[in-house]
Amino acid sequence: MPKDNYLVRPDPSDPRLTERVEGIDQTGGRIETRVTVERALTIFLNAQEIVTAMTINDYPEYLALGYLLNQHMLLPDDVVTGVDYDEELAVVVVRTRRKTDYEKKLKKKVQTSGCAQGTAFGDLMEALENVTLPQAELRTSWLYALTHAINTTPSLYLEAGAIHGCVLAREDKPLIYMEDVGRHNAVDKIAGFMFKHRVGAHDKIFYTTGRLTSEMVIKTVRMGIPILVSRSGFTAWGVELARKANLTLVGRARGKRFVALAGEDRIVFDQDLSFVEEESSKHRRKAAVHDE
Repeated sequence: MPKDNYLVRPDPSDPRLTERVEGIDQTGGRIETRVTVERALTIFLNAQEIVTAMTINDYPEYLALGYLLNQHMLLPDDVVTGVDYDEELAVVVVRTRRKTDYEKKLKKKVQTSGCAQGTAFGDLMEALENVTLPQAELRTSWLYALTHAINTTPSLYLEAGAIHGCVLAREDKPLIYMEDVGRHNAVDKIAGFMFKHRVGAHDKIFYTTGRLTSEMVIKTVRMGIPILVSRSGFTAWGVELARKANLTLVGRARGKRFVALAGEDRIVFDQDLSFVEEESSKHRRKAAVHDE
């Protein structure tokens, strides 16, 4: 493990993930800038085509596993016999010992708010039935240290923008940092990593740069993670579902500020705010304009 505790983190120097494009700026002068590359990836479960996703495609195997898990097509106790990725065909096939057939489920789709790309299959409330999230705590000292560490980690966002980030953390230490053009893809890649490497969820914190929507809440609950944090805002249904599941929901976490709208009993106020720095303009994302 590297000294900064990351198991996986963005690699903005990866030439596959960005490309240089010429254009003009507000003065009419010629400029050259880096932009994020997106590619189509088709996911199969055994012999059945499930979905084609637009992704930066840096961790296709994790994305496929996590997507299927979060759609409840791959079950936590399933035995995965293989994950085969063909870069030329842009296809990843997840093979399981259990026979699968989701033809009926695929016909019942609900379009979600995940950058107009995410879909949740079947009954959205299915993930919250009889759920019991672990007892855990979120110390404000961890929260401030964690958000600072994430904001200052080299990333595709800082290099080229047009991308979302999600981080799995324990206490004040970020462990897995994934980015993608859709925040749902970044979530799924973390879920896939956790499944493949059997990473426990009971003591983890999930951080996202995106909005705290119903989809984000459902996926976090499905992963068994008790705390969800975002630098962005909330939707009403996201808050309602978080309260139903007793998920600690913290939004608008930027600099010294945050707002908690569910699961507040897990928060331990142990940080003197006079020692917390405001977010620097260099690391400020578009969501930071809200509530200024």
